[in-house]
Amino acid sequence: MWRERALLVILLLLLVQQICATKKQDHGCPLSSCGKITNITYPFRLKGHPKSCGDNRYELACENNVTVLHLYSGKYHVQAINYNNFTIRVVDPGVDQQTNCSSLPRYFLSRSNFTDTYNYRYNMDPYQAGEYSGRSNWDRLAFQHIVYMNCSNPVTQNGKYVDTASYVNWDSKDKYIYAIAGDLKAEDFQVGCHVKLVALTSWWGLDTNNYSYAAMHTGLVYGFEISWMRLICDQHCPSKHGCDDCFFDSVSQELNYWNGNSLWSDILVTILYTIFTLEALIMLWAWKILLTVPLFIVILTCKWRKRHLSMFESIENYLEQNNLMPIRYSYKEVKKMAGGFKDKLGEGGYGSVFKGKLRSGSCVAIKMLGKSKGNGQDFISEVATIGRTYHQNIVQLIGFCVHGSKRALVYEFMPNGSLDKFIFSKDESIHLSYDRIYNISIGVARGIAYLHYGCEMQILHFDIKPHNILLDENFTPKVSDFGLAKLYPIDNSIVPRTAARGTIGYMAPELFYNNIGGISHKADVYSYGMLLMEMAGKRKNLNPHAERSSQLFFPFWIYNHIRDGEDIEMEDVTKEEKKMVKKMIIVALWCIQLKPNDRPSMNEVVEMLEGDIENLEIPPKPTLYPSETITKN
Repeated sequence: MWRERALLVILLLLLVQQICATKKQDHGCPLSSCGKITNITYPFRLKGHPKSCGDNRYELACENNVTVLHLYSGKYHVQAINYNNFTIRVVDPGVDQQTNCSSLPRYFLSRSNFTDTYNYRYNMDPYQAGEYSGRSNWDRLAFQHIVYMNCSNPVTQNGKYVDTASYVNWDSKDKYIYAIAGDLKAEDFQVGCHVKLVALTSWWGLDTNNYSYAAMHTGLVYGFEISWMRLICDQHCPSKHGCDDCFFDSVSQELNYWNGNSLWSDILVTILYTIFTLEALIMLWAWKILLTVPLFIVILTCKWRKRHLSMFESIENYLEQNNLMPIRYSYKEVKKMAGGFKDKLGEGGYGSVFKGKLRSGSCVAIKMLGKSKGNGQDFISEVATIGRTYHQNIVQLIGFCVHGSKRALVYEFMPNGSLDKFIFSKDESIHLSYDRIYNISIGVARGIAYLHYGCEMQILHFDIKPHNILLDENFTPKVSDFGLAKLYPIDNSIVPRTAARGTIGYMAPELFYNNIGGISHKADVYSYGMLLMEMAGKRKNLNPHAERSSQLFFPFWIYNHIRDGEDIEMEDVTKEEKKMVKKMIIVALWCIQLKPNDRPSMNEVVEMLEGDIENLEIPPKPTLYPSETITKN
């Protein structure tokens, strides 16, 4: 009887499989076109189409007869849509489609902006980076990088660095600009060089050993491919636990998903195996029982060894798994580098910073950490976060040292120091024009946006303030001091309350009050808003020596002037600079709204600062406390 029941179950499973395989989904979306893209259909839709047409996450725009995809605050021109392998190819609008090698990408974009396709359950983005050919091996990545490096000295001993001077007319303040084809690795970094721009290409004719800038530009003109595999996997695996892996097999040109269609065959094999090899299974279980005890001992031993590993060995293991691994220095090397720690640049609760020099002659800043809080967590946070980033507005970590209780971080040297001495100083010789302050504010915003959206893991800084913004020789701003930073998955919108710290005056209200919203990347947005307000006013937000009580807190005082349309009184400032300051103030007022949901994202902040002031609305007046707190006190 049990054999007949088993066969009946098999027949039912095969019937359900056939029904699922023949089911079709009608999206009611006719073919549409824009310019050279003539096959626009599901999941894509053109802006203005009925809501029932296509998927709103895959909306395209038709601008001047060009199909446009909005991606990470940028507008990319669509070159082709491949419905067979679920990819769309786009190109940066700054790249000249002709053979003009002097054109440059407009947007900073890298592979870390995207997630991989196969773990679709943990991937909340509409677009992914790669094509996956099986459960264990990548068939190929969907694109590779072209990295532009800004160097203070000429690079002559690294063939990967291709000089762009004969092709591109760069800004005069940039000294030496090079291009590198392929992924940027730790050994590719040259002291005195910083990442200026990262672009993508899917042109597989690019030979990373050829080092030709003309070939790189051809790759930029071709553009790069991204995939919408997540949507396809969602349709075939609607249950959260419906599929373990979902991928496009580029060899068979078919969609495969484990525990999906393959689930039925797995069940079929399992049932037959159970029916006809019951005795073998019994023997197998006997062997498993015999192996359980030694296996359990092995697991306990591994856990014991892991628990007793040094936390610094753990961070080294972490860094070894990343391409951008900082250099490990011995304490003797650091001491020699710092010249016996004679030239102190600054001191704080974290320890002291000394000026040092590498053997190549380049200057560095060496942060010697004092007694660590949280069992060394501040050191681990700094190495783990900044060690995996590269961006022109993030300070570059060159190396680190762990020697007993001594810990050091070696950074690129910032000759102009921190921003606070320029915006708070009464010394007239230390002066920044508002044009330069405005450009610094955009650079800082881009750096924070990169931390939030440009890495494989979301990095929350939690300590954005003028003291932590460093300026290089060209006054390019770089976000620094990641001792309080935390790493979270990109789709983690809310983080634990115990994870957040900061500096009074820049900390977001949700760090103090539970009833206004959870802690997220919007905490950094608030801190940036307070920083931006101080940059616009060239003064601290809180002034206990103000003549009038209304002027105690600068954001409140300036809000009334902006709301009433009053002119901001400023000396020796042009009309255009006044316009910049007003724009900075309005954006800052949006950033310091009490509730996190009322604040913009950092990508939106960049757009607001770079856009026209006429498009900015005056936000509601910011408050420091929830209304019920004011009532009680």
